Amino acid sequence: RILREHLERRSPQRRHHLRCPLMSDLSLVINLGSSSLKAALVDSTGATPWHSSRSVAADESLETVLNSWLAPALEPHRQQVSLIGHRVVHGGERFTAPTRITPEVEATLAELIPLAPLHNPPALKGLAWARHWAPELPQWACFDTAFHSSLPAAAYTYAIPSEFRNKGFRRFGFHGINHQHVSETVAAQCRKQGKNPSQLRLISAHLGAGASLAAVKGGRCIDTTMGFTPLEGLVMATRSGNVDPGLLLELMREGYSEDQIATILQKESGLKGLSGLSGDMRTIREAAANGHNGAIRALDVFRHRLLQLLGAMAASLGGVDVLALTGGIGEHDKQLKLELEKALSWWGDFLTVVIPADEEGTIARLCQRHSETPASAAVG
Repeated sequence: RILREHLERRSPQRRHHLRCPLMSDLSLVINLGSSSLKAALVDSTGATPWHSSRSVAADESLETVLNSWLAPALEPHRQQVSLIGHRVVHGGERFTAPTRITPEVEATLAELIPLAPLHNPPALKGLAWARHWAPELPQWACFDTAFHSSLPAAAYTYAIPSEFRNKGFRRFGFHGINHQHVSETVAAQCRKQGKNPSQLRLISAHLGAGASLAAVKGGRCIDTTMGFTPLEGLVMATRSGNVDPGLLLELMREGYSEDQIATILQKESGLKGLSGLSGDMRTIREAAANGHNGAIRALDVFRHRLLQLLGAMAASLGGVDVLALTGGIGEHDKQLKLELEKALSWWGDFLTVVIPADEEGTIARLCQRHSETPASAAVG
């Protein structure tokens, strides 16, 4: 009860906009998505004196947005910044920890672009911009795949011929930065209560426009729902989640191109495709309450797949002590929380908590932690 109350009261420091005095040793965190830009300044205590975000329109150049919007916003704080941290979605098998950016590292990241063609290119543009903005400052990268590097082989291996496995076709998992934040937050609260978190069985449920689950035992991820790409797993806003590969073969036989199939799976499926209405869960909830059949269908399929994969994570863990909800839907959809607690009562005694996502704060903390250890400056 104490753990639940503490975690659900907790206000994410990332929401404090310009409420803290200027201070030295700020970490600048740049979090670039395929069409969005988030940036934050985080101090050594984890407080966030400045945080902002904006979308990047299809007709806008990312470099122009960085120069015209981000640079002026940061100028009052320029002299206080001592480190720059970046979110990079895909680190492949090479990068499994926060990594100091060098020309060699940057070249390797460019080689990984095919693994995350929508997300890694903007991150590389952010690296280049920051190097020009503050060439004297150290830059670090944190990887969404890194937290899942502890997956056992049985969890990350696809049942495909060795010639393909040897090419690196395997499950990686994503949302790792926030899953790590959730894991560390829950573990810290256990220690405050005098409990040992070394055997804690946690499911971190990152539910937002993108959605994934992570099964975490004693702070180590042992299973997750996303795979080689962020398409695998749960139903998402516009992404399909799991589909039969045979269905994709059939689409190819019908003449659909690679680009057409990618668009269908990434931008026209999920809640949007099921409802025929929207990928926004708030819109889906409202429409379903008014009897919209497509919205009702979207909710039913979303919940079914979520419960199905929560059961899979519970099986990997051998039981569940804590289910942590995070991400836009996980944090704000109170009805979903009640539905899950009722549907999962067969788990027995477990705790459901809500933990606000904090990717920027986590990136700053990880970069600060690793920058203090000389040996960690090498590739993870």
